[in-house]
Amino acid sequence: MFKQITTIIGKRSIYSLSTLSKSAQSTGRYFGTAATGDNYKPPSCVKEEPSKKKETNVESISDEDIIALVDKGEIQSHNLETRLPNDYRRAVHIRRKLLARDLQREHQRALHAAAVVAAAEKAATSGEDPSSIPTVSPPVTNLDFEKSLINLPLDHYDYTKVLGACCENIIGYIPIPVGVAGPLLLDGKLVSIPMATTEGCLVASTHRGCKAISKSGGAKTVILQNGMTRAPVCRLPSATRAAELKQWIETQDNFYQIASAFNSTSRFARLKSIKVVIAGRLIYLRFKSSTGDAMGMNMVSKGVEKALEVISEYFPETEVLSLSGNLCTDKKPSATNWLEGRGKSVVAEAVISGDIVRDVLKTSVEALCSLNVDKNLIGSAMAGSIGGFNAHASNIVTALYIATGQDPAQNVESSNCITLMEPINNGKDLYLSVTMPSIEVGTVGGGTHLPAQSACLDLLKIRGANVEKPGANSEQLARVVAAAVMAGELSLMSALAAGHLVRSHMAHNRKVQPKQEAQADTISMTHNLPHSD
Repeated sequence: MFKQITTIIGKRSIYSLSTLSKSAQSTGRYFGTAATGDNYKPPSCVKEEPSKKKETNVESISDEDIIALVDKGEIQSHNLETRLPNDYRRAVHIRRKLLARDLQREHQRALHAAAVVAAAEKAATSGEDPSSIPTVSPPVTNLDFEKSLINLPLDHYDYTKVLGACCENIIGYIPIPVGVAGPLLLDGKLVSIPMATTEGCLVASTHRGCKAISKSGGAKTVILQNGMTRAPVCRLPSATRAAELKQWIETQDNFYQIASAFNSTSRFARLKSIKVVIAGRLIYLRFKSSTGDAMGMNMVSKGVEKALEVISEYFPETEVLSLSGNLCTDKKPSATNWLEGRGKSVVAEAVISGDIVRDVLKTSVEALCSLNVDKNLIGSAMAGSIGGFNAHASNIVTALYIATGQDPAQNVESSNCITLMEPINNGKDLYLSVTMPSIEVGTVGGGTHLPAQSACLDLLKIRGANVEKPGANSEQLARVVAAAVMAGELSLMSALAAGHLVRSHMAHNRKVQPKQEAQADTISMTHNLPHSD
């Protein structure tokens, strides 16, 4: 056994010495006589000759031959689509085979190494003669990566819409169930809400909330502000100079000059404000701009770069450290987004009839209002929450974002929400509202152009850009998000107040296991939803 280990170590040592030798030969011109030769030139001065080797036409060769070229380094795995421009599906298939093979080899090596170490430790503990230990054979594994990847879908997907836009090194796609909640009567119109989720009860619960709101006259929404933000961080020679830049930016004529440069980068970007924050000699400039029907991060970033050019003309010593200085704030909890807003700031409200609270939601107005204070307000305050004064806003936000091609990571700030409930009409009815200051959505760009996501936007009648009123489609999506969150809040809070939460999850969030395999085809997949009448 120790001979095996010594042999392995010895081979590695020989390899290392060989590698070092070759490295020394290749870099020898930097040392001794090679570096002082008359014809020596530093690498930076040597013009590299373009490769004259003709690329292999891989479209006409087999998958195995392509894999061999990848192993030789003649083709990069991430460039398979480029080399197979007429068959992206084949490129993805070959990448899967490469991945499965490499994972299998690495897994087998790891198991073998573990077995060798275990045998050596056993011999050392027992005092056994190392020379008598038999050769350790690679253990057999039941893990088959190629078989596992069969469950990751490959076919029936248009990869041309993904490459260069949504994902790299593609090996397949994840199918996520999409349910529909509603219809919800929203601002006088019925809307059906697509939700992509794997959490049982979520769609059913949101559906019940939609039903209660619609039966009570519907929801109304208002958009308080609309503007995407980007905040670069810059450094100046001193805090004094940083303060002078702040004062310069906040002068109206100078702001107009910056805005003119910013707005020149897009037909839809219109700079609204620049909030300046100073820390020592660091200065953070939080640009806020309208972005039409796009979520707008890239659009705003492009405008910010142009604006910084103008600032640098007047303050040439300004050192731009990063285009994003985290005051934006993107995909991170922050008081800035909670107080200042980002994207669309929306309020949704509804009055729920006391009869509906009793008959549909199975609770009372008094119980709901009391629980909302104790849980969503006091409980969240005790937790030190920022923007988390709600029951589960992020549940609905994320499900809607995945369904409609938004950036799911932006649920962090988009889920900022405070849910308020109060009794009205002498305590008979319930006034309900959600205030969400930073909903970040778009109906163009990102994943909105993918077929499935486009279909969900079609259900909402807001796919693409609104030609007549740019920005109207993305604003409508933000309204839908807020109203759907309100429906989800109403239903979950009612379930908690009535003590139904665990019961509903046990009924709808657990996989049914048949007693006998033969009975699998006869199991009913229908449920008597606790949220229905």
